[in-house]
Amino acid sequence: MTPAIASLKFPFNLKPDQNAAVNAWIKHNYKGSIIYSTGTGKTEIAFECARRACFNDAGNNKKPISSVESYNILFLVPRIVLIEQNIIRLHKYSISPDKVGCFYGDKKDQKEITISTYQSAIKNHQLVNDSELVILDEVHLLSNTAFSFKRLFNIITQSSKRKILGLTATINELDPKYEEIIKVIPPVKRYLIKEAVDDGRLAKPEIISIAVNLTSDERNTYVKTSESIREISYKLNAYDPSVLSKILYQGGARAKYAKEWFNQVRIRKDLLNSSRQKLNMAVSIIEKHKTEKLMVFSETIESITKLSEILAQRGIKSEMIHSKTKNNDRKLILENWGVEFFPLLSVHTLEIGFDIPNVKIAVILSNTSNINQIAQRIGRVIRKTEDKVAASIYLIYVNETKDNNILKIVDKAVGKKSNRAVRKGTKQTKITDTFFSKNNLE
Repeated sequence: MTPAIASLKFPFNLKPDQNAAVNAWIKHNYKGSIIYSTGTGKTEIAFECARRACFNDAGNNKKPISSVESYNILFLVPRIVLIEQNIIRLHKYSISPDKVGCFYGDKKDQKEITISTYQSAIKNHQLVNDSELVILDEVHLLSNTAFSFKRLFNIITQSSKRKILGLTATINELDPKYEEIIKVIPPVKRYLIKEAVDDGRLAKPEIISIAVNLTSDERNTYVKTSESIREISYKLNAYDPSVLSKILYQGGARAKYAKEWFNQVRIRKDLLNSSRQKLNMAVSIIEKHKTEKLMVFSETIESITKLSEILAQRGIKSEMIHSKTKNNDRKLILENWGVEFFPLLSVHTLEIGFDIPNVKIAVILSNTSNINQIAQRIGRVIRKTEDKVAASIYLIYVNETKDNNILKIVDKAVGKKSNRAVRKGTKQTKITDTFFSKNNLE
C-alpha cells in the first residue's frame, strides 16, 4: 500500500507558474502560503503540493515515503458547499473514493484525506492532530481578530513536523491581524490578477465605474448616521470596529454607545447598498443584458431582495443566493441559471471557491472596503474560456460618500489603473480606451 495522494494524476500538465509555486513551498520547508488569483488553479497547486510532500526525495519525485502506508491530509475550507466540490475534484484526479472523507455537522467520515470546514476543525482538534499536512483554503479568514480561529491556528502550528499550506487570492501583508500568519506561513509565490491577465491565463477585466447620487431623504439619513458614528467614536476614543467590538462585549455604559455605533454603521451600510438610484442603475444594466448570464454582488440580503422585486415588476426573473440558501436550492438555482433566468443576485456566498466560468458580466453594488472580497468577486467572472477573452464588471457607487473608496480598492485588486469608463448621471466621462461605447452605457 502507498499513500492515497500518491495516486494523484491530472488529465493535463500543470502550468510553469503552478509548478514554480509547488517548488517554492517545498523550498520553504513545506510551510508557506500561495497567493494566487481566483481562476489560476490554486486547488490543483494544493493537491500537487500534497502529493510532493508525501515523497522522500522531492527532487527525483519517484519514491514515496518509505514504510508508510498512509499520509493523512486535512483540507480546511470556509464553507460546507466547498467540501463536495473538492471531493469531486480529487475523485476526478484518480484518488480512490474510499480514501477521501468529509467531516462536518453530522457527517464524521474521517479518512486519509479529509475535507472539513474551519468551524468543524475548531470543535474537533483531533482532526488537526491526526494530520501530517494541513491545507488552509482562504487562509486570510484565519485572522488574529477571531479568537477561535487564532486558537485553531495555534494548534495547527504546534507540531514542528506538520506541513502547512495556505491558499488565498489576496491578503494584506501589512495588516496587523495577519501578522502571525505571515510570520509562520509567509507568501512563497504570488500570481495576482494583473500578471495572470497579462499572461493570458485570465480574461481581461473591463471595469465600468458608474457614479449615482443619493435622494434628498437618503442624503439626510447618510449625514445623520455619519455624524452619529463620528460622535460616538470620539466619546469612546475608538474608531476601529475590532476595538469597538471589545467595548461592546465588556458591558456597561460604554457598551451601550458601542452598540449604537454598530447600529448606525448598519443603517448607513444598508442605505449605500440599496439606494434608489443604485438599484435603478443595476436594473438598467440588467435590462441591457437580458439574455446573458449576469452576476450581481451586494453586501446585504435586503438590498438584493429589493432589486429582485424591482426586476420582477419589470418582468425580469432573477434568483438570489445567500447564506440562508439551502444547498439543494443552491444547486438547482445554478443549474437553471442561463436557462430559466439570467441575473443571479448574491451576497458573499458565491465569492469563495465556486467555479462559474461561463459568466462574463458582473454588477458590484456593495460598498465593501475589503480587498479580499473585491478580488474574489472580480475573479468570479474573469476565468478564461475559449469564447471569453474579456469580462464586463460594472461598479456602481454613490458619489461623495464612503462608496468612493471602492474605486481605489478595485484598482489595487487588479494591480493597476484598470480600463474604466466613469459615468456620472447621464454623461459619460471616458478615462481610457475601452471597448464600451457611449451607446453601451447610455
